[in-house]
Amino acid sequence: KPGEQKRSKEPSSSQCMHLAVVACGDRLEETLIMLKSAILFSNRRLCFHIFAEDSLKPEFEKKLKEWPSSYTKKFEYNIYPITFSVGNAQEWKKLFKPCAAQRLFLPVILKDVDSLLYVDTDVLFLRPIDDIWHILKEFNSTQLAAMAPEHEIPKIGWYSRFARHPYYGATGVNSGVMLMNLTRIRNTQFKNSIIPSGLSWEEMLYPLYQKYKNYITWGDQDLLNIIFYFNPECLYVFPCQWNYRPDHCMYGSNCKGAEEEGVSILHGNRGVYHDDKQPTFKALYEVIRDFPFEDNLFQSLYYPLQSKFLDTVHTLCGRIPQVFLKQIEKTMKKVYENRVIVYLGANHRY
Repeated sequence: KPGEQKRSKEPSSSQCMHLAVVACGDRLEETLIMLKSAILFSNRRLCFHIFAEDSLKPEFEKKLKEWPSSYTKKFEYNIYPITFSVGNAQEWKKLFKPCAAQRLFLPVILKDVDSLLYVDTDVLFLRPIDDIWHILKEFNSTQLAAMAPEHEIPKIGWYSRFARHPYYGATGVNSGVMLMNLTRIRNTQFKNSIIPSGLSWEEMLYPLYQKYKNYITWGDQDLLNIIFYFNPECLYVFPCQWNYRPDHCMYGSNCKGAEEEGVSILHGNRGVYHDDKQPTFKALYEVIRDFPFEDNLFQSLYYPLQSKFLDTVHTLCGRIPQVFLKQIEKTMKKVYENRVIVYLGANHRY
């Protein structure tokens, strides 16, 4: 594709888990820390699809090459320019966050990719991507995407109180973590509020934006809510621990899945990694950012995190550290158990 930088031959979908992200403006570091969290814990090979402004491409190339080979061998990456196949590119680019609307065009651009996980730049993985990737197998015959609810409680949810457009379910859905079967999306005719018959994904995007652009606040997320309002059978809703945000703890704990299983994917929206409003989120970001790749995970990641959490107990999110630590601890134990088994197995032969 014009402007695309291809790193190596794409492996088949069965060999690779595809992860897409869109980075514009000052999102370089956030994106790199997100990618770092992905490879620290995951088991199967990863294929990163990075959509970035031209000015960021050399920076991504430079930083990714600095990572040690023991980690770079676990992933491949492609860097793509920001492009919009229909409508006014400048309108799309300025919709909500810079370039965020690019995610709407992934089924059109990544024609050779069957399924992928899209995440915002401010996401951190606290367990292997393999586990959310497995949810693709849970889709029924009509489902083609998966997202978490925007809120757990309708009476204090944003969409249920303020939205001036249709939205999915009782509280809407949050698009910061979105699992997508791109093949199904490309092959589906979607019901809509524009014409009586169905429209393809690409045909629907710009007319839908034109119809609702004066009523949407959260940009592309609002458009996705509108799409799945008219096509609810197409959406799989996964629980809040897969898209855990400050809203889930800053007013009191309201994500039961995270209380029981721990946070699986952390979504630090509202800029909480970079200010002091939610120090628990900031602590996680900084510990993963500062972790030396080759160091011991327990000594250089888990223990510093426990220590930093002691300084956050004055906040509601900081009072439930086990929610943030449970999956990290579980994942690290598995890593070390596997290494011990391999080591003992190798020694047993002699």
